[in-house]
Amino acid sequence: MLVGYARVSTQDQNFDLQLDALTKAGCEKIFQDAVSGAKAERKGLSEALEYARAGDTFVVWRLDRLGRSLGQLIELMNGLQARKICFKSLVEVIDTATTTGQFFFHVTGAFAELERNLIRERTRAGLQAARVRGRKGGRPKVLSEEALAMALELYRGNKNSVSSIAKQLGITKRTLYRYIARQRQSSLNGACSKERAGSPIA
Repeated sequence: MLVGYARVSTQDQNFDLQLDALTKAGCEKIFQDAVSGAKAERKGLSEALEYARAGDTFVVWRLDRLGRSLGQLIELMNGLQARKICFKSLVEVIDTATTTGQFFFHVTGAFAELERNLIRERTRAGLQAARVRGRKGGRPKVLSEEALAMALELYRGNKNSVSSIAKQLGITKRTLYRYIARQRQSSLNGACSKERAGSPIA
């Protein structure tokens, strides 16, 4: 049995082109989603995958209807293969029931693995280079000490809005508020330390 799946990104788009192609291809059951392909939760896709059985063929009009990334596609296709369900994409003319389709599946899987390995290697190399230069991993400071002092002065002057200060410094309001809160806490801790230091010993 051929099980079709169609997806559009918004409710304003229509399914006509995909539904016509899937019906012409012989799909007896077609599931639909009107949601971005980047979203992990897609009700229609989940229902289609649950409905398909071993020996069936899962059909999409085009590969990007199924997923937005190579990793996402490979994960879905691996799941289908494990359940002995074939996969077919009409536009790209991919059919894992054929020898050529199986070859494509294995090649794309190899490329996905290569991409993951390259990302890991680049990350490790970057961290190693940073350690050699005495830096540790993590987010860099957004503001220098001078910029922070200027931001605090503007903020305390009550003549500039938080939005305008953040814009001048090229940071978000949330980041600026975080620095202000940190500075207040630091000042409070310093005052408490001085108070304790000046207290007479009983």
